[in-house]
Amino acid sequence: MAHSARPSLPPGVVTGENYRRLVATCCSEGYALPAVNVVGTDSINAVLEAAARNRSDVIIQMSNGGARFYAGEGMKDQHRARVLGAVAAARHVHTLAAAYGVCVILHTDHADRKLLPWVSDLIDESAAAVRETGQPLFSSHMIDLSAEPLEDNIAECARFLRRMAPLGIGLEIELGVTGGEEDGIGHDLDDGADNAHLYTQPADVLRAYNELSPLGFVTIAASFGNVHGVYAPGNVKLRPEILLHSQQAVSEATGQGERPLALVFHGGSGSEKHQIAEAVSYGVFKMNIDTDIQFAFAEGVGGYVLENPEAFRHQISPTTGKPLKKLYDPRKWLRVGECSVVSRLEQTFADLGATGKTVAAS
Repeated sequence: MAHSARPSLPPGVVTGENYRRLVATCCSEGYALPAVNVVGTDSINAVLEAAARNRSDVIIQMSNGGARFYAGEGMKDQHRARVLGAVAAARHVHTLAAAYGVCVILHTDHADRKLLPWVSDLIDESAAAVRETGQPLFSSHMIDLSAEPLEDNIAECARFLRRMAPLGIGLEIELGVTGGEEDGIGHDLDDGADNAHLYTQPADVLRAYNELSPLGFVTIAASFGNVHGVYAPGNVKLRPEILLHSQQAVSEATGQGERPLALVFHGGSGSEKHQIAEAVSYGVFKMNIDTDIQFAFAEGVGGYVLENPEAFRHQISPTTGKPLKKLYDPRKWLRVGECSVVSRLEQTFADLGATGKTVAAS
C-alpha cells in the first residue's frame, strides 16, 4: 500500500481518507493497533482511557452479540437490537473520542452469511449519517465468509464494498478460517494445529486483493493458525511467515512495494510476544484482542468482590452495623473492572509497538 509523510489528524473517529492514512502510517512505521471488542459504555470508556494514557490510537469494534447486548437484552427483536446497539455505541464513541485526544478506528467484527443483513442496515445508517454530518458511523466493517468457496466470498464482499466505498467505509475480509468461536462466529479446531483450513494460501490473498482493491479500501485477515480464545501451549501453531509469503505474492504480481497489504491478526489473546512482533513486521496493523480483555475485566471485578464479600450480600455490615453502600455502588466495582482493562491494554500497546505513536494532532 502507498505510504506518505506521517499525518497529523484531528482526534476522534477516523473514516475515509483519514482511516487510510492511519493504517498506512501503522504499516510504514512497523507498529499495530489493538482492536478491542466492547459491549457497553464501561468497556468503551476503558479503551479510550487506555489509548489516551498510552498516547496511542486504537480500534474499537463490536461483534453482533456485543451490539445486541449494548441495546439491552430486554429487546426481543434481535436483528433490531444488533442494529440499534451498534448505532448507539458508534454515537457514544463519536461523542467522546475526540475529547480523549486520540484517533479511533470504529469497526464491526465477524459477520457471516446470516449476519449480512446487519451489515447492510448499518451501511444504510452510515449513509444517513453522511447526509447529516458528512461522516459515516463506522470506519470499516468485516465480512467473514471464509467458510464459503473463495469466489463466493469475494463476490459478496465486492457487492458490499461498492456500497461502502463511496461513504468512506473500508472492508475487512477473512481468507482462511480463524479457529475457535466468538459470539457464534468461528470454526472448530477439528484436527487442532494441523487443520489446513487455518492457513491461508498466498494465491488466494492475491486473487482477493486484485479483485477487491480497485473497488475500495480493503484490509485482509489472512489466517496463519490463529484462533479465538486462549488455549493450552502446543494446541495452536502460529505460522506468521504465511503473512510474509502473502505480501511477497502481491508485491511481485503488482509491483506495489514490499508491503502492499494491510493485514489483520485475529485471535491475538494469549499469543507469545515474539510471534506478535513477527506478525507486525510482516504488515499487520491490527490485532484483535477480546478474550484477554474480558478476563481482565472479570479478574478486576472478581478480586474486588472477594475483598469485600459483605457488600455483595448485605446493605448493612452484620459485623460493624455500618452501611455498605460505598462498597456496593456499581461505580465502585465497575471502575475496578475498567482499571484492570486499562492496565492490560497498556501491555498490549507496548507489545504492538504503538505506545506514543498517535497521529492525532495535539
